[in-house]
Amino acid sequence: MTADWMLEGEYFEACNCDAACPCVFLSAPTTGECTVFIGWHIEKGAFGETDLGGLNVARAIHTPGHMLEVPWTAALYLDDRASDPQRQALARIFTGQVGGSPSKLASHIGNDLGVRSLPINFTADGKKRSVSIPKVADIEIAAIVGQGDGDVTIHGHPLCVAPGHDATVCRSDHFRFTDHGLSWEISEKTGFFSPFNYAGS
Repeated sequence: MTADWMLEGEYFEACNCDAACPCVFLSAPTTGECTVFIGWHIEKGAFGETDLGGLNVARAIHTPGHMLEVPWTAALYLDDRASDPQRQALARIFTGQVGGSPSKLASHIGNDLGVRSLPINFTADGKKRSVSIPKVADIEIAAIVGQGDGDVTIHGHPLCVAPGHDATVCRSDHFRFTDHGLSWEISEKTGFFSPFNYAGS
């Protein structure tokens, strides 16, 4: 029997496309390939009786073409503060084994680079979001200033990490990633952040 589970918190992502990323509207990436890093901070959550609140998760993804037309190469990172039961629960959720939105993302992965448990630091500071993993990733994005100094948001975009929530459109200040033979260094490109709510289905 699959355990009941739910997660809620905040996510962000950064990629190599010009703002705003055409991939979220099911178009081809602006450079012919997509390199994207996604971070999740779980504010509240549980997998059965296992509490998951306060933990962080991240995923690095590369696609050599249109994200819906080619298999993804992807690596998963789990918070090294997680206990064994917490780590097992997060791995089951984010590798798509127990349904929900993470399973839809995982269904596109053709080359799975595996799971690592490492320190993941997630920071939300006003209009800025950042995630860092020592010796692996360092990403910071900031919301684009829109009309009346408000946020720029998109609603109902079809390729969405956090369905049901408007995404705040951002640009990256910096985006550095090195692992699994992949190396990316990008700035002034697309980012998004929003709340997220996931549950088993």
